[in-house]
Amino acid sequence: MRIFAGIAAALFLAVPAKADFAKVANAEDFKKIVSGKTLTRPFVRLQVAPGGAISGTGARWEVTGQWSWQGGYFCRDLYWGGSDLGYNCQEVRVNGQRIRFTSDRGQGDFADFRLR
Repeated sequence: MRIFAGIAAALFLAVPAKADFAKVANAEDFKKIVSGKTLTRPFVRLQVAPGGAISGTGARWEVTGQWSWQGGYFCRDLYWGGSDLGYNCQEVRVNGQRIRFTSDRGQGDFADFRLR
């Protein structure tokens, strides 16, 4: 069970970084950033489609979900390996080929992904 919890946390949590990230302010900018890209980090590969679908894998388990843009935040409902990771609205920031999602409307933990 500890392994499961650790991998679940790694899907959308990360260690602190000092890089400057610019806030993504609206859905149109977000769609331009993620369109045709795969978001990657160790053991995680995700596609966040402009139409609202999330798909990919996390530690070999399927990741699925839906997203929308609400009040300046990326709001997603996510499932990993059949487990409901819940609904959360996240602040999105970008720095070149890196994108950062910070949970709880920018007040929680964050995860950085490479855009490939």
